[in-house]
Amino acid sequence: MSFRAFRQWAPAILALFACVGARAEPLTLEQARETALRNHPRVAIARLQALVSEEAVKQAQAAYFPTADAFFDGVLAGNRNTRILAGGLNNPVIYDRLADGIGVSELITDFGQTKNLVAGARLSAKAEETSRAGTEQEIVLNVEVNFFNVLEARAVLGVAEQTVNARQLLVDQVTAMAKSRLKSDLDVSFAAVALEQSRLILQKARGDADGAQASLSAALGYRDAGQFELADVPARPGGVPDAASLIETAMNSRPDLIGLRYERDAAGRLAQAEKDRNYPALVALGTVGNAMSHDYRLPDKYAAGGIAMDIPLFEGGKYVARQHAAEMQARIAGETLRDREDIASRDVRLAWVNYNTAVQRFLTTEQLLKNADQAYSLAQARYKIGSSSIVELTDAQVNATSARIAEANARYDELIQRTILDYQVGILR
Repeated sequence: MSFRAFRQWAPAILALFACVGARAEPLTLEQARETALRNHPRVAIARLQALVSEEAVKQAQAAYFPTADAFFDGVLAGNRNTRILAGGLNNPVIYDRLADGIGVSELITDFGQTKNLVAGARLSAKAEETSRAGTEQEIVLNVEVNFFNVLEARAVLGVAEQTVNARQLLVDQVTAMAKSRLKSDLDVSFAAVALEQSRLILQKARGDADGAQASLSAALGYRDAGQFELADVPARPGGVPDAASLIETAMNSRPDLIGLRYERDAAGRLAQAEKDRNYPALVALGTVGNAMSHDYRLPDKYAAGGIAMDIPLFEGGKYVARQHAAEMQARIAGETLRDREDIASRDVRLAWVNYNTAVQRFLTTEQLLKNADQAYSLAQARYKIGSSSIVELTDAQVNATSARIAEANARYDELIQRTILDYQVGILR
């Protein structure tokens, strides 16, 4: 082989070795779901967000527990009579001292404010948990759709390869018959045209299969495109409940709607907490300490305790404005839920219509394929005995190929539409 020929064929040779070296990984639909839920970054993000919301609950609950602070003071007064004369209503004496101590405070009651804050945080955490479930369903939907797309692309690729082989065989047969003067050169030309058309179909099918494979790899959470040997999934056309029953199920099962209900209830709790800010807060206080070095007029140790009540009187209307804003946010959450329920009802109905259409299309294409194969067999027999032309035979080939591709598309489209319907209803697992 010359150097120029080697340069021409080197890319194809390297690609062949790459294909031989690449080992396809067997993968079932269930394994694909598990892999995506384990690998996909969106699942990890949703789980982390759920954990963050749980920490928010702990932050709100912290108000129920005592608060303790340690203090250490070292003070050097200018003279024994040092006092603060301005800056406040009191007139404290400042003594030289070096002291430490601990101060403890415990909330007795704030008349429901903390209770509602904790309840709102818990409801928000539940909303995040349902959001995580919704994200997982989206990932499963994406995986299943891409899984079926790969199966569909490979089925079409198989049809294209069979078509190329069949038309190559026809070209060889017609060419041999033309050499024996049994067929004309026109027949050879028609057969050659049909062969090139089938090669175009094959090239497109290969591109679609490679693209579907790349999309599946991304859906599984892989950065690089992998090679997978997918286990086929049989078609499962069958009856489904009526749209009204599915809509009712969706209202109770869809994670996004459940999450919005939690968010609505959380907003209501937060609005009540803002209203409770207008009530007093009763707190128990205590402090104890030791003076290591001090003025002779101060004791060596000190301790005190008491109860303090914080009564909000006037904040320039801030608390009232916050209460009104929180109440309006609660109303917004309720209207948002109602809007999403309407959209969900529409989406379920459309998915139900699309699924039933896909089932009918699959059954129709099965019958179409049966009739096209029968017509192709008859055209072959007629051409062999000279009762028909090459045009009739190639037309029958084209119809048979189109029917096989349509049947493959319809078979996996039925699976895809059923997956979408389950997702819209909220039962995709």
